[in-house]
Amino acid sequence: MSAVLQVKNLRVRFRGLSAVKAKLKGIKDPFIDAVRDVSFSIEEGQTFTLVGESGSGKSTLALAVSGLLPAAEGSINFLGDEVTLMNAEEMQSYRRQISFIWQNPVGSLSPRQSVGALISEPYVVHGMKDKDLKAEARRLLTMVGLPAHFAERYPHQLSGGQARRVGVARALALSPRLIIADEPTAGLDVSVQGEILNLLNRLQDELGVSMFVITHNLNIVRHISDRTAIMYLGRFVEQGPTNSIFAQPRHPYTLALLSANPEPNPDANIERTELKGEVPSLMNRPTGCEFHTRCPFVSTDCNSTFPPVVDAGESHTLTCHYPGKHEQT
Repeated sequence: MSAVLQVKNLRVRFRGLSAVKAKLKGIKDPFIDAVRDVSFSIEEGQTFTLVGESGSGKSTLALAVSGLLPAAEGSINFLGDEVTLMNAEEMQSYRRQISFIWQNPVGSLSPRQSVGALISEPYVVHGMKDKDLKAEARRLLTMVGLPAHFAERYPHQLSGGQARRVGVARALALSPRLIIADEPTAGLDVSVQGEILNLLNRLQDELGVSMFVITHNLNIVRHISDRTAIMYLGRFVEQGPTNSIFAQPRHPYTLALLSANPEPNPDANIERTELKGEVPSLMNRPTGCEFHTRCPFVSTDCNSTFPPVVDAGESHTLTCHYPGKHEQT
C-alpha cells in the first residue's frame, strides 16, 4: 500500500506583530508557530484522524496540506509531487484531487444557490464544460442517500444532516483521491452522526478514497479511523494505529483526553486523569516539554529539556521524557 500524502517537519507561521512594532520592541522573531515540526502519512484507502482541543492547530494543518495556507518549512508530498513547490497551474490540478467537507453543515453552503448548483459548482470552477451538471447533481445526491428532487432545494430548506450529506456530495464531485473532513459530525444529533459516519465508511469502501478527519469527538475516532494523531500546541504529541492508542495511551495528554470521554454506563468505575491549569499561549510557549505546565506526572527535567521522540513499536510514536509513567503509579 502506497502513501497518498506524506508530510514531513511541517511548520506554519503567522505574523504576531507588524515589522515596525517588532523593531520598536526589539523582537527578532515576531511570528507565531501554529503548526510546528509535524510529520505523518496517509495511505491509499486509509482514514487518518487528528484529535486535539480547540485552537491546537488542527484546521491550520489541514489548510496548509490543501495549499490554502503557505508552509514556512517542511515538505508536503502528494502522490510523489511536492506541493510546496507547485506553481499556480500545478496547484489547480492538485486541488482537483483533494476536497474539503467543511465544519459548519449549513454555513458552508451559499444560501443564494440551489443544492444542484452547489453540488455541480466544482465542475464549473475547474472548467469541465463537458459535464451535464443536472445529471451529475442527481448522481451525487443518489450516492449520499438523498432524493434527486433535493437539487431544487436551497440550504435553508435542509436539516443539519441533509446539509452535511450535500457537503459530502459536493466533496465527491471531482472524484478526489483525498477528502479532508473538518469536524464532520459537528452540530448533528447523535443518531444523525452515526448515519454520516456510516455514509463516509461506505463511500470509502466503494471509492477507495483516503480521508483526513479532524475532530475532538473521540467517540467517532474508533468508528472510522485507521491511524490517529494527538495534537497539542501545534505539535503531534502521540500518533499511531488507532486501536493501539485507545488500548494503551502512552502520553499523559492522550490519557487525559481519553479518560475525559463520557462513559454511557453510569455504574462504570473510571479513573479520570485531570489536567491542571490552562492551555499556554502560542506567543509564550513553555520551555522544555510544552505540556509540563499541565502534566499530572511532571518531573524535574520536563520543564527544561524538550522530550525525545519515543518509538513504542508498531508505528506508534510519542514525545515524552517518561512514556507510560502513569502505568507505574
